[in-house]
Amino acid sequence: MRVAVPSAPAASPRSSSRDRGHVMAKAGEKRIAVTLECTTCKRRNYITTKNKVNDRERIEMKKYCRWDREHTLHKETR
Repeated sequence: MRVAVPSAPAASPRSSSRDRGHVMAKAGEKRIAVTLECTTCKRRNYITTKNKVNDRERIEMKKYCRWDREHTLHKETR
């Protein structure tokens, strides 16, 4: 006679790496997640992190916008 033994589901290696960059800073942490918005098409294309102690102002970067098909200025949104 066979007895079914419940087994714990295997932890996926993707689940932990997927959520790594999208967490907000906890009390005492210095890095926060920010969203970058394209200045020409106004779409929010990128999520990145920044050090809130060293970079107080909103960040601006030239990034590739796939809707404009060129490198455009992206600014941090809140």
